[in-house]
Formats: sequence, C-alpha cells, structure tokens
Amino acid sequence: MHLRTLTLTTLLAAALLAAGQPPLSASAHGASHPTSAREGSVGAADLLAKVKSCTQISHGRYRTDTGSRATVPVCGTKGAVFWKADIDIDCDGRRTAKCNERTDPSFHPDTAFHQSDGRPLRSDTLPYVVVPGASGIWNHARSGIKGGGVVAVIHGRQVQYAVVGDTGPTKIIGEASYATARALGLNPDPATGGAASGVTYILFKNSQVSPIESHTAAVTEGERLAKRFLRDN
Repeated sequence: MHLRTLTLTTLLAAALLAAGQPPLSASAHGASHPTSAREGSVGAADLLAKVKSCTQISHGRYRTDTGSRATVPVCGTKGAVFWKADIDIDCDGRRTAKCNERTDPSFHPDTAFHQSDGRPLRSDTLPYVVVPGASGIWNHARSGIKGGGVVAVIHGRQVQYAVVGDTGPTKIIGEASYATARALGLNPDPATGGAASGVTYILFKNSQVSPIESHTAAVTEGERLAKRFLRDN
C-alpha cells in the first residue's frame, strides 16, 4: 500500500468531467492506459444497486491511506462481502519491466498467494485484489474470502473481474494490481496511479479460481457468481 496524493492528471480529469468534457486521452499525458470493454453481461449499475446500504461486519473501519481517517467498513450481504474505497496500485510479485524496485519504491518480489507453478503472481498481467491482513478489525478467511477468490471491481461503468491475490496492511484497504487498474482505464503507475475514490469491491464468498493465474477462468466464474448475486439480493 502506497502513500498517495491526487496527481495532476487525476485533478485535471476530475475537472474535465465536472465540466462535461471527456478525460484526456492516453496520448495527451504521455502514457497508455487503455480501457477494457465491460467483462461479461452483468452491468456496473446492476451490481451497485445491490450494495447501496451496508450491514457492517468488520469490527471497526479501515483507512484508505496511511495518515487518513478510518472511514471504510467491510459490509456483508448474501453470498458476498464488499467495501467502497480508493484504489492504490499493488505492483508486488514477479519482477517485470513494469513492476520492480525502480518503478515501485515499495516493491516486494512476492505475493501472499502463488500461481499453480509456485511462483508469485504477476501484477502487470493478472487482475487481482489485495485484502487487509487478518486483524481484530476483520479476518477475511472467517468471512469465506480466500486466495483465488473471485472479486468484481467496479469503477464508473466498468466491471473488472479479478482474484484475491495478496494481503496488505491490517489497517488499510483499497488496493489492486497494476493489471486491474489498467483494465479499468486508470493510471496503473505504482507511485502516482490509481483513483482517490469511487471504487467498489465485491468479493464472492467461498469462491475459487483454478488455476489462480487464469483470468479467463476468473471472468467465467465471476459472471456466474455476479448473476447469482443479483438474483439473491
């Protein structure tokens, strides 16, 4: 989890949106941040309609960044837990051209959960989400959330399916891999990227993608679980 302030790009994009203008294209600020099509047939609005209210299951709340106030509860509903937070970039895991000690001062060459061949996950190609480490606030495993579990990450009109791939600090929430941010059309830079707010994470209980590194499997299972989530809530 990285300390993060709003970047100039983020502020400019927000100003353009407020004025009814589309954000600058990737080429306008010198980096490629492609936006993927919505994964599957379940829309963001349909999922968000089911998580408007929160039945808090965490014993307290989380911070989104070091030094911020603890304002984010973990909420429970039938078949899932969810929270609404920011998104910081987790670039940990396998060392690549995009994720290494030079690009990320907080880089760690491992992830809490490993792919099927035993190697750490690869942040720049695999969409995954970071859950807070187990603590008195919340223990993800006791809520049926485990490594390889399916997550629907929602930002704006985008739905991106991911897996639970890493654990983070015990008091901070709101982090996902480089690939997750990139697929959502966000700046994936581990030092300056992400979004300050507006991201919803829906984690499906007792779900499992095998192998964990198969994004295709995550999308297939995510679509199935998202439809069931809409029916049950």
